[in-house]
Amino acid sequence: MLHTVNKSPLERNTLESCLRLAAKGSAILLIEDGVYGALAAGQAAKEIGKRKADLKFYALGPDLAARGLSESPLVDGIEIVDYEGFVDLAAEYEAHQAWL
Repeated sequence: MLHTVNKSPLERNTLESCLRLAAKGSAILLIEDGVYGALAAGQAAKEIGKRKADLKFYALGPDLAARGLSESPLVDGIEIVDYEGFVDLAAEYEAHQAWL
């Protein structure tokens, strides 16, 4: 399953809930303000690190750029994708869960 998270972990516990409930083999794509969760110095970094062996993590590059975070260090293992990569992920995974 592909999970998309669009809320900042500073604003809501959406990413935390997603990390707790996502099944092994799923992917999490951080979009919009959700990209703040990808920051290595962020509060979600430790929890993402705990799930790296079970889940694949992605962040949408244009959303990082829009927030001035393109040069910020991200949690190890988070892959940056563009819009085409987003489409590829949506096609790769049969199901999609949007965490709002």
